[in-house]
Amino acid sequence: MNDRTCIVTRKTAETDELIRFVVGPDSAVVPDLKRSLPGRGCWVSADRATVDKASAKGHFARAFKKQVIVPPELGAMVEGLFVRSALGALGLARKAGVVALGAAKVDSVVRSGKAALVLHAFEASEDGVRKITQARRATAHLGGPAIPAYKLFAEADLGLALGGTNVIHAAVLASDAGKAAVKRMVALDRYRGGSPDDLAMIAAVAGDDDAAEDME
Repeated sequence: MNDRTCIVTRKTAETDELIRFVVGPDSAVVPDLKRSLPGRGCWVSADRATVDKASAKGHFARAFKKQVIVPPELGAMVEGLFVRSALGALGLARKAGVVALGAAKVDSVVRSGKAALVLHAFEASEDGVRKITQARRATAHLGGPAIPAYKLFAEADLGLALGGTNVIHAAVLASDAGKAAVKRMVALDRYRGGSPDDLAMIAAVAGDDDAAEDME
C-alpha cells in the first residue's frame, strides 16, 4: 500500500526508495523528503541522476499537468537536504551514546559485531581505511554481520555533527537509537549513486583467499 510510481522510470517502489515533490504557491517544484507537505505530490526515484533527468526533461510539468518552475539546481538542493538530514541524525545518535569515534574504537565495535555501519571522512588515509576494512571482512568471515562503510562527509562536517575535532573514522552502533542515523546515511549514499566499497567487501567475503590475512 506504500508503493508509488516514479514519474521518470515508471517503476513502482516503496516510498523510502523515492522522493516526493509538490508544487509550492509560487508554482515552484519543492522536494518533500519528510512526505508531509500538503497538496498533490509526485514521486521520483531517490537518486541524483533520476532527479536531474526529471528536471531536464519536463517530467514535473507532465506529472502535475500544468506549467511549473523547476529550480535550476534542484538535484543539488535535494542532496543538500539529504546531507543536513544525515548529519542531524548522526548528531542525535552521538548524544544517545551510540556512536564510536576514532580508529581504535571503530575497529573494536566492528570486530564485536556491534556496529551497524562505518563512516570514513573524505580525508581518511588509505592505511586507516584498509585496517578497518580488514576488521569488517574478518567479522563477516567469522559469521558476524556484513557491516557497510561509507565516505559521505568531510572531516569538518563529521566534527561539527559529532562535537569533536579530527573525526576521521566513526561507527554507528546497531541499536534502536542508531536506526534513524543508519537510515539517513543509506539514503544519502543511494542518492549519490551507491558505495562501490560495499560491493568490493561482499566479493571479498564470498571468497576465501583473503580470510587468513583478515583474521590475523
